Amino acid sequence: MPAFLPTRRDLLLAGAAGATVLGLPRPAGAVLKLDITQGVVQPLPIALPDFVGANGADAEVARNVTQVITANLKRSGLFAPISPQAFIERITNFDQQPRYPDWRVINAQALVTGRMTRQPDGRLRAEFRLWDVFGGAQLTGQQYYTTPENWRRVAHIISDAIYERLTGEKGYFDTRIVFVDESGRKERRVKRLAVMDQDGANVRYLSRGDEDVITPRFSPNSQDITYMALNRGAWRVYLMNIETGQREAVGNFPGMTLSPRFSPDGQRVVFSAEQGGVTSIHVMDLRSKQIFRLSNSGAIDVAPCYSPDGRQIVFASDRGGSAQLYLMGADGSGQHRLSFGDGSYTTPVWSPRGDLIAFTKQGGGQFAIGVMRPDGSGERILTAGYHNEGPTWAPNGRVIMFWRDPGGAGGPSLHTVDLTGQNEQRVPTPSYASDPAWSPLLS
Repeated sequence: MPAFLPTRRDLLLAGAAGATVLGLPRPAGAVLKLDITQGVVQPLPIALPDFVGANGADAEVARNVTQVITANLKRSGLFAPISPQAFIERITNFDQQPRYPDWRVINAQALVTGRMTRQPDGRLRAEFRLWDVFGGAQLTGQQYYTTPENWRRVAHIISDAIYERLTGEKGYFDTRIVFVDESGRKERRVKRLAVMDQDGANVRYLSRGDEDVITPRFSPNSQDITYMALNRGAWRVYLMNIETGQREAVGNFPGMTLSPRFSPDGQRVVFSAEQGGVTSIHVMDLRSKQIFRLSNSGAIDVAPCYSPDGRQIVFASDRGGSAQLYLMGADGSGQHRLSFGDGSYTTPVWSPRGDLIAFTKQGGGQFAIGVMRPDGSGERILTAGYHNEGPTWAPNGRVIMFWRDPGGAGGPSLHTVDLTGQNEQRVPTPSYASDPAWSPLLS
């Protein structure tokens, strides 16, 4: 882990200062924007020539930054990077405007140029400009300063800036994934907590594998996670700061505890606990350590998840005879059924935008990942297979990550799918992987 990791605020403050230097006025008629609210979107052709470097070492970092940005935008499914072999103009001077006709002839709608420069104090200065090729205008320009080992982080932040300028919505590239790394033979699988960048890079292990771990979940406003671990023959809920590695047990509960998740303000943890054959939803105030019971149906109530405003909780229950989704107020009031489709519904997760709830649906020999509105309408299946499970949302609410286990001698792997269901991608991990949870944008 680098000794110096700038916060998103530090980098954006540097970028804001650079925007004044790099910004150029746009003609009133220049409009380049992707409408991503209308279902399947035709990917936008975009040219990303290698960033310019002042010397050999800078040029190598510049190429690496360009490759990460290109991969991020392509993987989103919203952009179609043009092959560098088609480029006519070779960008060698970052300070000059591009020759627009050379980019129009290869149908580049947008163009990104950049420069990486080593500073006298050893830091890297990263600059980029985003151009509207057919409008003949610069859309945005920023610069950032960071240590050389954090070049990949800068690439993700630049990717987010491009994504936001062209779609009007926040990006999701400067984020992390916490997950369960699984290695070894299937009957003796070693499970370790791990964290990585959203594209699978910079994997770091948070536990040694000497205890089973499941269901890690990020706090919505910090780099803390909650998870469950089998310790001395009992499952316990833990909190861990992924930067320091410090952890603490969140109380001792009688019976089995399941599926801990943070409230939107990070001050409470909601979970299910089994007592006397009944599994109910409980919430714990992390400051006072007080525990309150929210459901008491006499059935199995599990997998609670807060709405983004903290006012409601969605959960799964078999109180109606099969596992279905239910909704209640954050105080346990107004419990009512949400899903009425065939099959079983589990692992509901509220979108950060508040407009959808993702879930796992089992039926017909398959496990599907789907979404529905918070009133239960508009159910759509995004992907289905032998065993798909555990959806988690990107912070912009446009992409879902989940894990898939094909069965047999193999093991689980991580995948993403967007809300169209048309753009599914496998996420690289060192070995088998399950139980992913997406972080907020880093800060």
